[in-house]
Amino acid sequence: MKSKCILVFLLALTVLKSGFAQANSTAITGAWQIKEADKEQVLIFQDGFFFHTDYNKAEKRFVSSHGGTYTQNADGLKAEIHFNSSNKEEVGKQFTAKYSITGKTLNLFINGETQNWKRLDDSSAPLAGVWRITSRKQDGKLTPIHQTGSRQTYKVLSGTRFQWAAIDPAKKEFSGTGGGTYTFIDGKYTETIEFFSRDSSRVGASLSFDGKLENGEWHHSGLSSKNVPIYEIWSRVR
Repeated sequence: MKSKCILVFLLALTVLKSGFAQANSTAITGAWQIKEADKEQVLIFQDGFFFHTDYNKAEKRFVSSHGGTYTQNADGLKAEIHFNSSNKEEVGKQFTAKYSITGKTLNLFINGETQNWKRLDDSSAPLAGVWRITSRKQDGKLTPIHQTGSRQTYKVLSGTRFQWAAIDPAKKEFSGTGGGTYTFIDGKYTETIEFFSRDSSRVGASLSFDGKLENGEWHHSGLSSKNVPIYEIWSRVR
């Protein structure tokens, strides 16, 4: 299946008949998957953001990723592309789409056929959200991180999946992305990497950190992949 399929669906679904049942924002929120042998596609809808990534976990091969923001109205979804790793000219384009959900299946109409996405989770988890780092401890003191320019780094978590992306929509630039699965149990946050656009050798690695939610902020501490101590505070993007 071509990695551009989600971009195609955002355009092609506009021709769906109105009889196709609509789903509400709660129903579509979460992570979805299409898997064919070793090829996987994961689609996350979370708090007005969507990320779609195509990769081969067995071969540790990242194929492509794109995403942006979406809203819902009576006609379905309206989405705007904020990054596309394989075609920067898609950035800024808007698309509308219709869909239906049957049980644990998200039905999408693409190129005259229906694609069936399997639900991985419904974002029922404390850390589910769209996050941006806002503070980092340096020399024993927390230092605010101020967003400058148009470069953005987001981390999206559903109930079981995570993905970060470093992007600059204003310049149509994509700097990198990575993601996979995560758990958050008894104050321990653990990520297992399934794709990484910058370094395929990291696929399969797991990293654990101490984590807690305090006043709506996510405190994230431990050792980085380079064995360097970190203490970060992440805030939700509203």
